[in-house]
Amino acid sequence: MGIWRIGADVLAGGRFAISPLAETLAVLGALTGWERGTVQRHWADGQRPEFERWLAGEPVTAALIEAAFRPTWTADFISTPPRPGDRTFHDELRRVRETPPEVARADLEYALTGPLPQPLRVPDLPHRAAELLDWVWTRAVRPDWGRRRRLLEADIVSRTQWLSSGGWAAALEGLRPGLRWLGDGRLRINAYNNPPRDLRRAQLYFVPTTSSRGWFDWNEPDFYAIVYPCQGLLADAHQATPPGALSALIGPVRARVLTLLEAPMSTTQLVAVTGYTLGTVGGHLKVLLDSGLARRRRSGRSVLYYRTPTADQLIALGPVTRGTGKPGHRPDGL
Repeated sequence: MGIWRIGADVLAGGRFAISPLAETLAVLGALTGWERGTVQRHWADGQRPEFERWLAGEPVTAALIEAAFRPTWTADFISTPPRPGDRTFHDELRRVRETPPEVARADLEYALTGPLPQPLRVPDLPHRAAELLDWVWTRAVRPDWGRRRRLLEADIVSRTQWLSSGGWAAALEGLRPGLRWLGDGRLRINAYNNPPRDLRRAQLYFVPTTSSRGWFDWNEPDFYAIVYPCQGLLADAHQATPPGALSALIGPVRARVLTLLEAPMSTTQLVAVTGYTLGTVGGHLKVLLDSGLARRRRSGRSVLYYRTPTADQLIALGPVTRGTGKPGHRPDGL
């Protein structure tokens, strides 16, 4: 891949988008072991036994996973870019299910760099791939989709703020290792020395996931997607646990908001990440500002909040040991 040539109109029309299918693939990676990100791995430990029991009765599907997800390549028909009319997971899944069988076989042979193994010489590979993704979505992703969607939305809010203040070079900075806007219509997506791809008539999407690695999708020549890891702070936000002493001092909700302000965040981002209402977040931010634990600055059209050095010292406090000695015990009246 190496370089993508992107016209100014394609880049101007580029869109950040949430893809339930991409998030399902990230979760599937955690369940099968090729996703090594800490957030997904810890979560998958509780989900994996049920998945492995189901997969034990599906030998063709197990062989399909082995063939489709290679260290440097994923079969194209399983991982597809979003489309303008997509509204649900099943809108995306339909394209996987409706893949012509000969296209699916060719994609798998390319991923394997050789002929299909005997278990995969069946006529319904696209259907089996769709059933696999539907199982992962239904059992492992959909019950947690509300929280995951908030994390992904928060990342998009942050990226679009950078886009408005610093252009695409700022928005793409740190999107994933090896990716960089070079200017003059050139986007370097990795270090491979392959012929450039011409995207000057394509729709380009940028898709966050909770995966730690990301990947690229395309349906040539019209649709391309860069699937990238959601910002680390936001991906870990649901695990941000304030120290017990801080929660005892200022209250658990306010302590969580303060803990999340390690990097500057807007009220919109905090609402998306925490699930608290705008009024709740705004009220706690006002108290943190008034007490000198947080400050704010303008970035484009947004206001970003961040911790002060005093707050950093409070975050570093150990557990409470007064009274009964129970960590996190909250004194009366706070």
